[in-house]
Amino acid sequence: MDANISRMKELIAVLTAAGKAYYQESREIMSNFEYDRLYDELKELEEETGIILSQSPTQYVGYQALSELPKEAHETPMLSLDKTKSTESLQEWLGGQTGVLSWKLDGLTVVLSYNHGTLQKAVTRGNGEIGEVITNNAKVFSNIPLNITHQGELVLRGEAVIKYSDFNRINEEIEEVAAKYKNPRNLCSGSVRQLNNQITAKRNVNFKAFGLVTAEGVDFKNSRKEQFEWLKRQGFDVVDFKMVTRDTLPEAVEEFSKAITNYDIPSDGLVLLLDDIAYGESLGRTSKFPRNAIAFKWADEIKETKLDHIEWSPSRTGLINPVAIFDPVELEGTTVSRASVHNLSIMEALELGEGDEITVYKANMIIPQIADNLTRSKKIRIPEQCPVCGGKTEIRKVNDVKSLYCTNPDCQAKRLKGFTLFTSRDALNIDGLSEATLEKFIGAGFIREFADIFHLEQHEEVITQMEGFGKKSYDNLIKAIEKASHTTLPRLIYGLGIAGIGLANAKMLCREFKFDFEKMRAAGEEELTAVPGIGKVLADAWITYFKEEKNNEMVDRLLSEVSFEGDMEVRGDGIFEGMVFVITGSVNHYENRKALQEAIEAHGGKATGSVTSKTTYLINNDTTSNSSKNKKAKELGVPIISEEDFIKMLEE
Repeated sequence: MDANISRMKELIAVLTAAGKAYYQESREIMSNFEYDRLYDELKELEEETGIILSQSPTQYVGYQALSELPKEAHETPMLSLDKTKSTESLQEWLGGQTGVLSWKLDGLTVVLSYNHGTLQKAVTRGNGEIGEVITNNAKVFSNIPLNITHQGELVLRGEAVIKYSDFNRINEEIEEVAAKYKNPRNLCSGSVRQLNNQITAKRNVNFKAFGLVTAEGVDFKNSRKEQFEWLKRQGFDVVDFKMVTRDTLPEAVEEFSKAITNYDIPSDGLVLLLDDIAYGESLGRTSKFPRNAIAFKWADEIKETKLDHIEWSPSRTGLINPVAIFDPVELEGTTVSRASVHNLSIMEALELGEGDEITVYKANMIIPQIADNLTRSKKIRIPEQCPVCGGKTEIRKVNDVKSLYCTNPDCQAKRLKGFTLFTSRDALNIDGLSEATLEKFIGAGFIREFADIFHLEQHEEVITQMEGFGKKSYDNLIKAIEKASHTTLPRLIYGLGIAGIGLANAKMLCREFKFDFEKMRAAGEEELTAVPGIGKVLADAWITYFKEEKNNEMVDRLLSEVSFEGDMEVRGDGIFEGMVFVITGSVNHYENRKALQEAIEAHGGKATGSVTSKTTYLINNDTTSNSSKNKKAKELGVPIISEEDFIKMLEE
């Protein structure tokens, strides 16, 4: 018994850490396959011993809401589903009932509330009891109806998802391997929970309804299918489903399993829901699971193969990614021979070694992963030298994840990829400087740092004689460089290639620091982490970059070559300097709330999403409403003003 309890404690610690990383921080420290295996082991031990320890992940679902988004309790707790990998178990569960079999989508669950035919509120699942209010973000999902014909109260649940096609498109636009999103679910979670819904809008988030909670005054003839069909008529995209009985269930599961290989929406299984609403609800629920539905997880096709070696793939930031190369095997209809191992922590947990017998599978039947290492020889030698430049490597630990880095600042991989990023569309956007051309110029010694790009005219004679370059190509390149020298500060900051600082982060930094670059690069951790979207990891990367004197000198030389245009600057009056505003409800005088926010920022103020003790004013045209923000403002003594009051403040 003591050994079982000890093992349960170990499993709870490991699973809790993995769950926190996955749900709160959108990163992975173990594969889904490994998580499920350990979860099942814990569950079996709990059933065997009759003991459930506190904080066991078998008793909790979802993530704890941590961002600045407003929090709200769900009227009806959102439970997870019991699961099985056996079609026979599904048949036994369904018995003589009729069921609705649908995709189990892999995104972020969202609850939508409508009244008087208008979308009133959108809240994430959160931890099942308390979620985050994302109404503004939901309004820019690609397919949510803002108005419907039903005028009564309507509450429904669905999954916010990002399609594989959009996921791949977004990742293709990211030059840096380490900065690419690991999977659509993490990208979707980050997109749905943005503080700036302009970012959400660009991600093409889709919503698929999978459950109706309440619809005032509608008779659904005691059928879940009728609910789904009614939601379709209201304009909602409903998760694809099939009606099944015990006898037709195996064939339907097989049809879904064949379809998933070409299905553009991430799915990690199926859901079987009882069609009979009253019967299903009469079954009640356990502490964690409702009894009217069950999840079916794909029985992963697992193949044994032999690990040949680990390929070490350097990137622009110096991160060296381990990739497993193994004897080719057929998985889910395609031949695979390589799989990302993600980082050293996962590689060490698998105890990999060349020649080891490993098992591989496709996560969600799509992405090749290592399931297990059968021989665990631990023979992989972590390289002490970068495979590209031969420079010294070092192991760094960030957020409990170990990764390998090249320490040579002049590593060709860093330099070439760094210059490629600098000249890319979202940075300086220099036409004619492809990666191949940059490689030639770097090899010839024309480009050693960013500022050198603006002096390529010194090498006209040599460049015009290079293969693929004539006078016309050269002239076009010089014109493109001249055009790129007139840029914006966020583009330049993004182009510097500071680890994790994307264009959206760069824009937010500039806005918060009022485009004062000198103040920005001298900022400490506290100032940086106060900026929305900038956490400790990004702040550390920023500080580390500007601690290096050579980086500052290089940036100074670059700044002398460019001019900035189009940046929003704080107006001279700065009448809202030091003030914090929160905007809620509809606006009448400004085009939208974003326009009102920009007016606040243009005069030195700051707009945030939730009312706190630091809030100076809450702007709400319905100053007497009993909304949660109004209540919070009254509790804290924060003045509630209308747009008219705000405009008067501007005119004073």
